[in-house]
Amino acid sequence: MGPAIGFSSALLGAAIGRLIRPDSLWMFGMVAEPLGVLGAGLLARGRWKELLTIYGLLLGGYFFHPYGRSLPLWTVLDLLIAFVLIYPVSKIGKWLWMNDTGKLSIAFVSTVADSMVRVFMLVPGGLYQFLNLNYELLADVWFIPGAVGSYIEDVLVSVATLIAGVPLLLSLRRILHLREPLS
Repeated sequence: MGPAIGFSSALLGAAIGRLIRPDSLWMFGMVAEPLGVLGAGLLARGRWKELLTIYGLLLGGYFFHPYGRSLPLWTVLDLLIAFVLIYPVSKIGKWLWMNDTGKLSIAFVSTVADSMVRVFMLVPGGLYQFLNLNYELLADVWFIPGAVGSYIEDVLVSVATLIAGVPLLLSLRRILHLREPLS
């Protein structure tokens, strides 16, 4: 689909999903999910500069905030790893059809993009204040359990990409006779 159509599709899907099943934390899905899809599209097209800028701004905002500097570093290690992987993944993203590593790497980095947006919204974006969370509640009830869940999500997405995603993309390529990567 590419970055623009993928982002628009994910935004539309998130909006429809929130209309069908309203959620008090709707803003996480409406912003984070489309940006994760945008990240996948950018990587598949080899457009690393835009994604590196987005990640850099989000991570910079997080570490600039006092809570970002005081929350445990292990809770954002996947975000830091994804930041480092953007450039190499974008280079193998151009040859997405030829190697499973590219698909797995793009899945990981784009899944982490979703998490990074949520972290940014919660901490430097000030959503914790809107939710009336003090530092202890933010760390102990939201952030640390959320980080554990995020690591589980990283593993599950990686496994699902290898088991189902790669064969699905290869099948679509053969059936539709495509030469460009699907993102």
